[in-house]
Amino acid sequence: MRAVRYHEYGDTEVLAVETVDRPEPRADELLVEVHAAAVNPVDTYFRTGEYTPAGLPMIPGADLAGTVTAVGPGVQSLEPGDRVFGTGLGRNRQGTYAEYAVGPEDNLAKLPDGVSFQEAAAVALVGVTSWRALMDHGGLALGDTCLVHGGSGGVGHVAVQLAAAAGAKVIATARPEYQARLADLGTDLTFDYRREDLAEAVIDAGRPDVILDHRLDDYLQFDATVGHVGTRVVGIGNTNPAAGFEDVAAARAKDLQLVLMSMFNTPSYRPILSQLATRMDAGDLQPEIARTYDLADAAAAQRAVLDDQFLGKLVVEP
Repeated sequence: MRAVRYHEYGDTEVLAVETVDRPEPRADELLVEVHAAAVNPVDTYFRTGEYTPAGLPMIPGADLAGTVTAVGPGVQSLEPGDRVFGTGLGRNRQGTYAEYAVGPEDNLAKLPDGVSFQEAAAVALVGVTSWRALMDHGGLALGDTCLVHGGSGGVGHVAVQLAAAAGAKVIATARPEYQARLADLGTDLTFDYRREDLAEAVIDAGRPDVILDHRLDDYLQFDATVGHVGTRVVGIGNTNPAAGFEDVAAARAKDLQLVLMSMFNTPSYRPILSQLATRMDAGDLQPEIARTYDLADAAAAQRAVLDDQFLGKLVVEP
């Protein structure tokens, strides 16, 4: 099969399309013919060695959507021919930028016929991340106000939709060119994150009960400022390892609740994936596909996911 691999850590130049042996499923695993694989920032962190992958050479990619072609011993819920999608790969096992990939049964769920492979791959990692952040860690409830930093991003645009579906008032930050589309997806108010009076605007809109923060190094103190007593902040990312509060006392005065999470720590993927599939099938969750790439263009896709501005997700199609 064709697969993108890197044999050493480095810039995107280390990525190359190679012909490798097709993997075989072991106990509780499935072999999937990959029709689409999403591109996520975390893919680049493994490539650079910032995060440690399973080993080298390594196939990147955490998400996939495709068709089951073989199952290993013990698999009960899926069978060859099933349409599936999944996530949580590419860390302690080979990833999904390939024509075939192997994944554990719990990392995969059935994909309804009415949902495209592109959409399913695009929603998997960011959907599980958003669900875990808002529902499991944030305890988002009907009537809550939810602030989503980076509403146009992969996680952000899905989190907006999940929060709206949960009956929350949704405030997001995004560039002006994306705000109309985010309103279609469920935001009540969207503010340009570059405005100087952003904190005042958020407070005037309603202090949030739950905040989804993808840039803790930029917004952690901001979260303490705009939140009320007991606001729950869920941190899913940062670009500076020294992220922290400038004024801890201000955060303590709010009894701020802070949870830091990683999608890869999800206890069980399938129940969440099944919830996402149901919502996509009903038309209540619409992942946005900004661009698609061939395997040969994986390096360009990984550069774009970090450097370019777009709404939604990037997808590789083997």
